[in-house]
Amino acid sequence: MTTLPETIEIETGAKPDAAVIWLHGLGADGHDFEPVVPALQLPDHLPVRFIFPNAPVRPVTLNMGMPMRAWYDIIELGGTREDEAGIRASQQLVEALIAREKARGIVASRIVLAGFSQGGAIVLFTAIRHSERLAGVMALSTYLAVADTHDAERHPANLDVPIFMAHGTQDEMIGNARAQNSRAKLEALGYSVEWHEYRMGHSVCPQEVADIGDWLAKVL
Repeated sequence: MTTLPETIEIETGAKPDAAVIWLHGLGADGHDFEPVVPALQLPDHLPVRFIFPNAPVRPVTLNMGMPMRAWYDIIELGGTREDEAGIRASQQLVEALIAREKARGIVASRIVLAGFSQGGAIVLFTAIRHSERLAGVMALSTYLAVADTHDAERHPANLDVPIFMAHGTQDEMIGNARAQNSRAKLEALGYSVEWHEYRMGHSVCPQEVADIGDWLAKVL
C-alpha cells in the first residue's frame, strides 16, 4: 500500500465537489502554489479543494547529490538519462491521492491534476495512464517524461482529457523548444493540448494565473 505524502489543503467553499491536486517543482514544497489559489478568482458557486502534496526528500544528482524535495532524480539538465523508477514511484503517490479524493466523495471526472516543472511531468505521466476520465491536466513549465513509454501504456479513458500546457519563452531550466516538442508528441498521440506561452523564465506570471483560473472554471 502506498503511503500518502504530506499535503496542504485549501477549500474555496463549503462541501467542495471538485479537487485540484497540484504538484510543486524541484526543491520547493506544498506551500509553493498556496498563494495562487485566491488569485485564480474562481466563481463563488464552484467550491474546490486544492491539495498541495510535498515531494519526498531525496538526493538529486544534478545538485551534487544534495537531498531536497524532488518527485524524481534529475541526472542531467535536458539530457536523455531519466529516473524512470522515481517517476513511476511518484505516479503511485498521485494515484493514492486520487483514490483518497474519491473516498472523500469526489469523482474522478471532477479531479484536475496540476503541476509545475517536475510536478508537471508527473501529472502528465499519471493522467495519460489513469483508468478513469479526469477533469483535466495542467502542465506548467514542463515536458513529457520518459516519452517513448506513453503510446504503449496510455489508457483510453483519458484520450480526450483537456490538457493545459504553459511555458516561458525565456525558460532557462526547461527550454521552450523541449516543451514544444513534448506538446507535439502529445498531439501526435491524439491528445488535444491548449498551449500558452508567456514572456518569462522558469516561473509563473500574472497573465498565466488568470488563464489558469479561466481554464479551471471551464473544465470544472
